[in-house]
Amino acid sequence: MLLSEEDISRIIEMAWEDRTPFEAIEKQFGLKEDQVKALMRQHLKSSSYKMWRERVSGRKTKHKSLRDPDVNRAYCPTQYKPK
Repeated sequence: MLLSEEDISRIIEMAWEDRTPFEAIEKQFGLKEDQVKALMRQHLKSSSYKMWRERVSGRKTKHKSLRDPDVNRAYCPTQYKPK
């Protein structure tokens, strides 16, 4: 699958977001969790990748099956405020 720079940027942004599960990235871009990890490793500095992996490892919100069923959105309601 060939991704545009814009797509790669959005995937990286979604991967960093706490509330965006890997399943949402897969649904939108067709990349499974291991492919997202590979993309992050390729496009981030080594230290940034390590920091990201520590951040998402074991985080319940990054896996839809582990989330609280009451959380039915991918982002905080105040995250994208109108300007």
